This record gives sequence, structure tokens and C-alpha cells, in this order.
Amino acid sequence: MSAYPRSFNPFDDDAEDEGTGPAPWTDARDCAPADRQQALRQEVLRRAEATASSTDRSLSLMYESERIGVASSEELIRQRGALERTEKMVDKMEQDLKASQKHISSIKSVFGGLVNYFRAKPAETPPQQNGTLAPQPNSRLKEAISSSKDQEAQYQANHPNLRRLHDSDSVPGGAGSAMSTEAYPKNPHLRAYHQKIDSNLDELSVGLGRLKDIALGMQTEIEEQDDILDRLTTKVDKLDVNIKSTEKKVRQL
Repeated sequence: MSAYPRSFNPFDDDAEDEGTGPAPWTDARDCAPADRQQALRQEVLRRAEATASSTDRSLSLMYESERIGVASSEELIRQRGALERTEKMVDKMEQDLKASQKHISSIKSVFGGLVNYFRAKPAETPPQQNGTLAPQPNSRLKEAISSSKDQEAQYQANHPNLRRLHDSDSVPGGAGSAMSTEAYPKNPHLRAYHQKIDSNLDELSVGLGRLKDIALGMQTEIEEQDDILDRLTTKVDKLDVNIKSTEKKVRQL
């Protein structure tokens, strides 16, 4: 049979070294009802604080992902501009090559030269200046970027290095203004945590919607750029064939 009663902790070495009896074993079931209720309140506050901190981190990560998505979308737009300028240059090279082929044909025969002399000159298309027009992305991506940039200040406020605690009153349209205070606990500290959690979840919901719009806009933009690449590949292959044909005609002069 044990030398210690059940209400004592047998692993308390400090108490044994001092020659005193072992310290009492603390158990919530052995506490008084008031102490147990206070311990439960503290545990609830601790978990509410941890949940609020977790939503803060999630919100900051969401804004960081949105910032990266906007930067990637802008890079896609610059890439579209480069593809469009390249396609215009290939079209201009094709026009110049056709004009060169006509001159080569006129040089090969006197009769062809006379015919070309009296033939009306084809209308020349004015040269297009490269880089003067900004590339136009698809409307879905354009709207998504605009909506995300409007949240730039909110992102700065919730960045991990610049995060600031705020209550429901400092969040316009947050959970504190949408829900009655009767839905929250009466404890002011617990009420503040619940309001903050609701506000963060609302912002997460809206932010994830913006992220979805950015992703769909980028998908549409990539599909359109794939079409541009296919057209550009076909034009370059055709231009290569025409260049080789022109070189062959020049050697035969």
C-alpha cells in the first residue's frame, strides 16, 4: 500500500529534499466550483486569442498571395505586349518580302519591268510604331487586378511586419456592424476576440474571391497567349519558306 495519500504528488522532489510532505496534486475536479469556473474562463480566453492570432496569420498570407498574383498577372500582360509586337514585326517583314519578290520578278524580264512600271502601285500600309500602344489584357484579368490593387492599403495593414490589432469598429463593414452585439458573449475580452475572428473570416472570404478572379483571369490570359503563339509560329514558318524562295530567285539572276 502507498505511503502517500491520493491527494499528494509523489513526483515532487523539491518537497522531499526540504523534509516536508509532498505537494498536493492539483486536479480541476478537486477544485472548488468557483476556481474551476475561473480556470475554464481563462482556457476559453486563451483559445479565443489563439484562434484570433491564427486568423490574423491566415489573412496576412492571403494578402501576400494576392500581391504575388497581381505581380504575376502584370508580368503576363508585359509578355502579351512582347508577343503582339513580335507578331507585328513578322507581318511587316512579310510585307517587305512580298515587295522584294515583285522587284526581283521585274528585274528578271524587261517585259515584266514595263508591266510593273505602268501598273498602279499597291496601297502601302502605314508602318505601325512598336511600343506606342499598351497591351490590352482580357477584361476578367483587368478587373481582377483593379479590384486587388484597391485593397493595397488593407494589405499593408495586415502584413506580418505591419500588422496592427483592431477591433470591430475599425473594420468598415466588418462582423461587428453586421451582427447584433447580443450574438457575442458578455465578457468584453471574449467579445472582442469573437468580433475580430468574425471580421477576419469575412475579409478572408472576400479575399479568396479576389484570388479566384485573379486565377481565372490568368487562365484566360494564358489561353489567349497560346493562340497568339500558334499564329506567330505559323507566320514565322511561312516567312522562313518565303525567305528561302526569295534567296533562290536572287541566285538565279
